[in-house]
Amino acid sequence: MHLSKLLPQPDPIAFSIFGFDIRWYGIMVTAGILLALLVSYVRAEKHRINPDHLISMVLISVPVGVIGARLYYVLFNWDYYAGDLLRILNFREGGLAIHGGLIFGLLTALICCAHWKTRPLNLFDLVVPGIALAQAVGRWGNYFNQEAHGGPTNLPWAIEVGGQMVHPTFLYESVWCFLIFIILLIIGRRRRFEGQIFLLYGILYSIERFFVESLRTDSLMLGPFRAAQVVSALVFLFCLIAYIVMRRRARRSKRRIFG
Repeated sequence: MHLSKLLPQPDPIAFSIFGFDIRWYGIMVTAGILLALLVSYVRAEKHRINPDHLISMVLISVPVGVIGARLYYVLFNWDYYAGDLLRILNFREGGLAIHGGLIFGLLTALICCAHWKTRPLNLFDLVVPGIALAQAVGRWGNYFNQEAHGGPTNLPWAIEVGGQMVHPTFLYESVWCFLIFIILLIIGRRRRFEGQIFLLYGILYSIERFFVESLRTDSLMLGPFRAAQVVSALVFLFCLIAYIVMRRRARRSKRRIFG
């Protein structure tokens, strides 16, 4: 069976309340955030993180992250928004860049850590599996908005968008992020050093995003380059180098302790 039969072109509107349309995009993003919070909350005590602090951080960092995701997207599409600035406030139609959300969200979390005297890498290790899960769920918002898809293809898992069969890049990323979520949970049970899970997330997500981005037709551009590929390459290199260095330090420290 062709995937387009299972994923037909959807109605972006889930339902209406008093004439106000509730879009599937917002539902998917919100569901992803709530699931991420639930996963992190359940695991907070194992990381010696105050669950109340975690909730407070999420209540602060999520709105800031959403604003950051929107600003990042608007910055790279300024010609579209310059003529009508009110369009910037129309979040419901999509237009959130995950890299912008991660940058603003993590910076906000760093400020919270400084205020609560919490070790940042320990907190990041706690929350990134949930972030991967949130991405896996939230990407389905792109399906309902018929955006963030790839170019034409005849592959069996192509979906129809605008009368054309295309790569379902939202699905590629959703599946990969769910796998990242599972992998990070498993490795997190035997974490070797603080920051290990956070750095693995950066490595694994950057690999996927770099290659999937090459299939997309709506990439944000940085000159002649796709912005997401540039950011992914830089994040991958940084996280890989940091992972190797920190793992070596952890091994040396273990040798000193056990002789």
